[in-house]
Amino acid sequence: MMIAGEASGDAHGAGVVRELLRRHPGMDITGIGGDLMRGAGMRTVFHVREMSFMGFVEVIRHLPFIRRVERTLEALLDRERPDAVVLIDYPGFNLRFARAAKRRGITVIYYISPQVWAWKKGRVKRMKELIDRMLVVFPFEVPIYEKEGIPVRFVGHPLVEEMKEGATREAFCAKHGLDPAKGIIAVIPGSRKQEVRGLFRTMAAAALEVAGSGRQVAVAVAPNLTMDEYAHGVSHGANVVFVRNDTHDVMKHAEFAFVASGTATLETACSGTPMVVVYRTAPVTYWIARLVIRIRNIALVNIVAGRTVVPELLQDAVTVPALVKEAAAILSDDARRETMTKELARVRELLGGPGAAARVADAILTA
Repeated sequence: MMIAGEASGDAHGAGVVRELLRRHPGMDITGIGGDLMRGAGMRTVFHVREMSFMGFVEVIRHLPFIRRVERTLEALLDRERPDAVVLIDYPGFNLRFARAAKRRGITVIYYISPQVWAWKKGRVKRMKELIDRMLVVFPFEVPIYEKEGIPVRFVGHPLVEEMKEGATREAFCAKHGLDPAKGIIAVIPGSRKQEVRGLFRTMAAAALEVAGSGRQVAVAVAPNLTMDEYAHGVSHGANVVFVRNDTHDVMKHAEFAFVASGTATLETACSGTPMVVVYRTAPVTYWIARLVIRIRNIALVNIVAGRTVVPELLQDAVTVPALVKEAAAILSDDARRETMTKELARVRELLGGPGAAARVADAILTA
């Protein structure tokens, strides 16, 4: 059984599903995933689009549905008795479900660690009784788990192999109706409905202002969301091109990007594209988070770098004038852009080499 609760987990899990089935074509893999894991050969009981909520307020509102999902999966554990449960990120749900699996004597493997280095480091001690093997994607996570005696392995970040060469600029622009002679300002508003609803309008307005008449705006549409989620973000006739299923090419060919905090900041870093990171959530959720988070930065690209490489604008600071000001300062400063590009290349190196999915599959089969 594999459980991925959001679009990035679906992408990372799909590679693992393919590697497992390449080694054992008859293996039965079931659980929660999206179109990518399903396409790789997994039977999905729930789709990631049903699970795409986050934050304290949002989780409370969805508690009846969450409990129904848990009951369904627990019944599946009892009926099918999987050899292992592989949990991919999504700690709020997955750490609770780990307990249900362990009660039944099922091996639990966790791929992409909960961000214990950011908050609730005390959870690591409790995780020892829940997790049989931890597979981490950042090298600095290894000593955290070794200290508590939890078997841990750095497998590298799957983004490194997922970031394929892609299309040439000319082919990409031709496919999506963009002008290859003009620069591209990218808008990458995340994969959750609440992110898009809370951020997209502001990000798109800022991008249009930065673009002016000499550049064009490309929006990376999350594969798990419909265009209805973006419909009210821009006025009719605005010079915006919506791009689906080519997010990495949007990042690669953009001159600059506005990016919602999350895995997308690492993807954009791997493309070497200068960016501003933005995030906004429910005020209560943010207030509670600030009480418990123990690190200065929230953007993964800055956390991996160990310092502030790209600007972060959060909550009330996410305004069109503020975003435009930050973007203009970067675009007008050649030295700053060059320094940022070098720092982003260093972040990519820290993520390890390709082959993460194969290493994860090997770890699962030998657990």
